[in-house]
Amino acid sequence: MADLLPVASLKSRAAALAAEGKLEAALAGYQDALRADPGDPELYQRVAELLEWLTRTPEAAHAYDDAALAWTRAGELLRAVAAMVLSRGLRGARPHTVRTLAERFALPPGALAPTFTWVADGKDPGVPVLSAVGRDAFVALVEALEVRAFWPGQRVVEEGQPGDSMFALVEGRAEVTRRVEGNARQVVATLGPGDFFGEVALVSEGPRLASVEVRERSVLLEFKRQSLARVSAAHPEVDAAVHAFYQRRLVENLLRTSPLFTNLSPALKQAMSREFDLRAVPAGQVLLTQGQPGDAFYLLLRGQVQLSLEQRGRIVLLPELREGDVFGEISLLLDKPVSATVRTRTPCVVLRLDRAAFERHVVTQPGLKGQLMRMGTERLQQTAKALFV
Repeated sequence: MADLLPVASLKSRAAALAAEGKLEAALAGYQDALRADPGDPELYQRVAELLEWLTRTPEAAHAYDDAALAWTRAGELLRAVAAMVLSRGLRGARPHTVRTLAERFALPPGALAPTFTWVADGKDPGVPVLSAVGRDAFVALVEALEVRAFWPGQRVVEEGQPGDSMFALVEGRAEVTRRVEGNARQVVATLGPGDFFGEVALVSEGPRLASVEVRERSVLLEFKRQSLARVSAAHPEVDAAVHAFYQRRLVENLLRTSPLFTNLSPALKQAMSREFDLRAVPAGQVLLTQGQPGDAFYLLLRGQVQLSLEQRGRIVLLPELREGDVFGEISLLLDKPVSATVRTRTPCVVLRLDRAAFERHVVTQPGLKGQLMRMGTERLQQTAKALFV
């Protein structure tokens, strides 16, 4: 009878049985569907999950292994890796499976990591980090990953709390929220399969900048900073891939969301994206010195910096700059010495655009130049007020 039913009907009936807690019957239903359509990777996945829930561990391990190969054939890297990690956790991952994934998704011998290409919708055709390393590093990376499952209403990360890992959403949906005035939460983004978040924690210690809450059952891959550091010690290309991805995400977010850059053409964004330099700066370091020529335009991504100026032998402290603020533009726009010393008050992460690139991409854009002039004028006015307090 089962063979006569369409695969979609078999899948629907099996899902209903699973929802009712009839796991054995649901497993039989998915197995019937798999026999009818052995090319559907989702069916392999559901069979593996049900076997695990039924504590039929050896069978579940091999089923996850089969699911990893099925997802690989379908070109679904994150799903394939997640299935293989689950198989490994049950001591079932076969060496052949690991090699198959590496041959399919990692860089072939002698290949160079892909260069940054501006994508208007932010969707990377590859998979960050994993698809930017060679096969040996790929295998080591996969062995360092963990799979996490969350249910609706659970928070994966909490704004303000320390973080030490990045996540990739394999299955499900989540919302990114930030606190606004009155301590209310505002949704700033919705995440779906293939989206990454939390990458700041891989290269910089500090609190999470937003919360991520799951809206439906979700499966995530977790990249822990400490685990990646161990892999990077043996495979330096992993560290380079992590930093390249981190810089790319920061530059993309800047060019996509900052009022300064949103109206630029895709071609100009692509050109600018190659010129930004990501830097981690310790506390107490001077980035710009009053009276000296300005050498770059800066965007503060993480941390706090203190502005100060010397006037008639006394030091005047100006309001601190915080994440999202820019500085250095006044000197470059007016071609005058820096008006105030900028020193990091805490460990910081900045994006830096040197003078030559600034002049090529910014000074030539009338609208962008005007915005920066207005911002610079406001800061000069603040400076003038501070001098006469």
